[in-house]
Amino acid sequence: MAEWTKSILFAAALFFFFRTFLIQTFVITSGSMENTLLVGDFLLVNRAAIGSRIPLTDVRIPGYSSVERGDILVFDPPHEEDLKLVKRLIGVPGDTLEMREKTLFRNGVAQEEPYVVITEYGDQFDGTMLWQREYLVGDTDPVEYRPTRDSWGPIVIPDGHYFMLGDNRDTSLDSRYWGLLEGWRLEGRAVAIYFSYEKESFKPFPWVREIRGSRIGTRIR
Repeated sequence: MAEWTKSILFAAALFFFFRTFLIQTFVITSGSMENTLLVGDFLLVNRAAIGSRIPLTDVRIPGYSSVERGDILVFDPPHEEDLKLVKRLIGVPGDTLEMREKTLFRNGVAQEEPYVVITEYGDQFDGTMLWQREYLVGDTDPVEYRPTRDSWGPIVIPDGHYFMLGDNRDTSLDSRYWGLLEGWRLEGRAVAIYFSYEKESFKPFPWVREIRGSRIGTRIR
């Protein structure tokens, strides 16, 4: 019994170590990253690549690489506890970001974003985006600033913070609304899809009958 108990404890400790510092999993439950990621995709997330946070602290163990623009990252958002999100990294410290009628500009240059999905037109002022006033640059008057989903900025990203956007721009709750992301909140880089099925199917047992075989093993870009 003692040997059996030690084996279980060792296995649990090993699992905890891998889950906390090396690899974790993530399941897509919303369409904010379509068509890059679909509802029902199961992801492998590399925590070791960018470093991982020691549980119950803000201390991070250094990774073997740095985050880069375009990375798809899992993170702990600032607006809700016990929630994990996955979005694309758009802005790093020092970047100036602006959107004009759905076109993203980084440091004054219009960005080509072939992964972006546009589903809605028509735009209006959104008061939840007024946090951006603190980071405005140029001659924009903060008092008169009226950001919308499709047109906002220019804002500059301060040290230690990042700007995240969903690929499905018109349905994504992202940095446009809840603000900048502190670096310590990053959990890991999504690297591959290890399982996928049509979660919204009405057929019985969709995890067996509606498997998306072509997506399994796909590298995430």
